[in-house]
Formats: sequence, C-alpha cells, structure tokens
Amino acid sequence: MYPTLRTDARGRTWIDTTVATLAAFGEEHRARLDAANRAGEFPRDLYAEFGKLGFLGPLVPTEHGGIGGGVAEYVVISEEVGRHGLVSGQIAAQGQRWLLDWGTEEQKERWLRGIATGEVVFSESISEKNAGSSFKAMKSTAERDGSDWILTGTKTHVNLGADCDVTLVYAMAPEGLTSFLVDMTLPGISTKVTDPVGLRLIRTADVDFDHVRVPDSALLGPAGGGLKTFLSTFNISRLGNASELIGLGRRALELGLRYAGARQVGDNMVTDFQGIQWMVADAWCDLQAASLARDDAALAHARGEDIALHTSTAKRLAIRAAEQASDASYSLVGGHGLYFDEPYTDIVNDIKVLKVAGGSAEILRNYVARRILKDPGHEGLA
Repeated sequence: MYPTLRTDARGRTWIDTTVATLAAFGEEHRARLDAANRAGEFPRDLYAEFGKLGFLGPLVPTEHGGIGGGVAEYVVISEEVGRHGLVSGQIAAQGQRWLLDWGTEEQKERWLRGIATGEVVFSESISEKNAGSSFKAMKSTAERDGSDWILTGTKTHVNLGADCDVTLVYAMAPEGLTSFLVDMTLPGISTKVTDPVGLRLIRTADVDFDHVRVPDSALLGPAGGGLKTFLSTFNISRLGNASELIGLGRRALELGLRYAGARQVGDNMVTDFQGIQWMVADAWCDLQAASLARDDAALAHARGEDIALHTSTAKRLAIRAAEQASDASYSLVGGHGLYFDEPYTDIVNDIKVLKVAGGSAEILRNYVARRILKDPGHEGLA
C-alpha cells in the first residue's frame, strides 16, 4: 500500500515498476508455487530466477550483486512477496545485513554476491528446542581447538536448513554468545526436514552439528559479540516480517472481495450487506495503519534514527491487520474458502508463522510498554 513511501516521485516510479514485475512473476509461476507450497518443497529454480531479477538483494550494493537499495526497497519487495505468495527472501536479506554489518572482506567475497543473486542459499541456525528468544538457555557450544573452533549442538526451526549452502550458527563460546558462518558441506552436519504449517516454500529443518570443525575465519564479528550481531539485523528484518504480513492481509482481503463482489445472495451481492461492509472497512483501515507505521519506520532508518520502537510498533500493527483481513476474507467467501485447493488456509497459516517469527506479538507488546513506561514523556504522550 505504501502510503508514505509513494509520496516521493522517484520512489513511486520504482515501486510501481516493482509491483507490476512481481505481480507478473507470481501469475506466471502460480501453479508451480502453489504445488511447491502444498508439498512443502523449496523451489530453488524459482528462487534463483527471483534473485536474477534483483529481488533477493535489496540491501546489497551493486558491486556485490544487489540493487543498491535500502530499507524502503526491502519492505516493498517483502510486501509484494506476501501479496502474491512468492518465495520469501527474508532469510537472504538477514544474511546480507549480517555480512554487510559484520563480515570481513573475505567473507563478503565468498558469500555476499551469491546470496544476493540467489546462487547461494543462506540460513540462520539460532533456535533450539528449549531456547528461542532467551539465549541463556542455549546449549550449543563453540570450543577453541588451536586456530579452529569445534561446534556442537542441535538447532530447530531453521528455514532452508536442509536446502542452504551456508548457515549462521549461534553458540556459546567461553567468551559468550558467538556467531559463525558455516559451510554446510563440512563433515559432522546433518539435517532433518520438518513440516511447518506455513511459509512452506522456505521449509524448516532441524540441523545437527556434531563436533563440526570451522576455522577462525568463520567468526562473524568478535568472539562473545553474538548479541550485538543478532540485534543489528533483527530490528531491520522485523520490518520485512511486518511487510509480508501486510501483503498477506492485502491478498486475503482482495481475493475475498473479488469473490464476494460477484456472489449473489437473493437480490443482493455479498458486499451489499452492511455487516460485510463494516468488516471490509475495519480490515482496510488496519492495513492502512500498519502500512503507515511500517513506512514511518523505513523512513526513520533512512534518517539514521533508532528504529527499535518503530519496528516493534509496525509489526504489532501488521499482525493485527493481517489477522483482521484474513478473518474478513472468510466471512466474504463463506464455504468457498474452506478447501485446501483455495489459498485462504495457506494465507492464514503463513500469518501464524510470521506472527511468531522475528518477535511474537507478546514480546512486541512488552517492549513497547517498557519504552513508554521508562520515558519521562511516555514516548510523546506528555
């Protein structure tokens, strides 16, 4: 929707071109995307084609294979991915941000261009069975052995874990939480594909690291600096999550409106009834509010401001907007939406996954509340 990002003439032209290109890509590959989604398969060929078009590297400079954009370009692409049910580039964008912020020249040379173009698939191995947002419970370890490190542990909820070429592993070293870029061809790594309810095009896996030897050059950032590397990326990627949620809400509501606008009930169309119209109005207003908050966060980042409160607000509003739009779509289509060969269940399941990814609704609310309560002016209320 981009209510603020479209006010700039140059940005508006780029947005319009990108929106049209991604809509055409989705239409061309609709059958293939839907089949892969149902089967829980990663369509690597489409992912690579997506990368060749420049849509996997919005944050990467052109000399490294990206489009040389910023957060504004990133959120537009993310929203259109949700809008058209495309293969998400969220994980790739996070990998790019990590490399740009913390990677050595050697690491950038080895991985960055391929991740931006889709030739290299990136994943992040962070969560464990009993360790999600709390790193204190993390059991994976990194022990020094001469000039190398030995990684041991099992990660879960790893999007593209069984399909990637390189993964970013977080483990507890003697210095504290530490991150490593790990080549997935190394001995001692095994994967088991899991079966998520949503975002099935970037399927999840459990990844086991059994005394995997990596060189010191695999360190991303300093030993013990894992929390800093983690936080530097997730404040931006949270906007990608919010944008995909907005796109999913748009998709659900638009599909519902197309059907209901042509569905006759007695002498009326479904959309003639006031109760239905109120649902549509509420869903659209929530999507507009979430879009405004997301655009505001993207522009705040461009101004060099702290965006933690902006991104938390945007994602919290995007969760509510996507859920509201999905609920409205079921009311618009009725029994038509209750089948797996229709997209409505896929949309609601993708929303469920994104509601948790990058900070759950509850974590976001806690953060926003703490910011308000700690500030003498209560973040603008005074």
